[in-house]
Amino acid sequence: MPSPLPRTVILGSTSPYRRELLARLRIDFDVVAPQVDETPRDGEAPRDLACRLALEKAAAVARLHPHAVVIGSDQVADHAGTPLGKPMTHAAAVAQLRRMRGQDVVFQTAVAVVCVDSRFSRLELAQVQVRFRTLSERDIESYLQAEKPYDCAGSAKSEGLGIALLDAIVSDDPTALIGLPLIRTSRLLREAGIALW
Repeated sequence: MPSPLPRTVILGSTSPYRRELLARLRIDFDVVAPQVDETPRDGEAPRDLACRLALEKAAAVARLHPHAVVIGSDQVADHAGTPLGKPMTHAAAVAQLRRMRGQDVVFQTAVAVVCVDSRFSRLELAQVQVRFRTLSERDIESYLQAEKPYDCAGSAKSEGLGIALLDAIVSDDPTALIGLPLIRTSRLLREAGIALW
């Protein structure tokens, strides 16, 4: 009996950060934009929102590509139980950074891997605790003008100049803060039958 053909891997995301992170694993993959409404539900906790959206993104793309192994991911900044998403505007980013200065924020980053054909569906959550410095108005404005992180949850781009906003980062999966927890992603891909080398 011939061995089955290797499955295609698809990243169900339009995020350039996730694309760059997944490329570190040196596997071939395609990118497909998931059509998912990302509006939080009433009273939905940040970790639940991240998990739901990661799974919905992976499942939406997997339905269109049932032979593929699909990765979906989502990140929500959790400030004392309140979700902070992508600011999208300068004013919203200023408000987020003012709110977080001197505070601990947990970045909830979920990753899901789904394959319809093999009935594989797994979800994991990586939590990254971040302590923000007590930022001045000048710190906030200078940072936003330099980095323009309006497409980043919580307005903090830690892989760039945003690292200077922080006092500490605590995590068991460091790339989770950038948007895709590669330790967990690697494990889920192996479980789904994808060889990483």
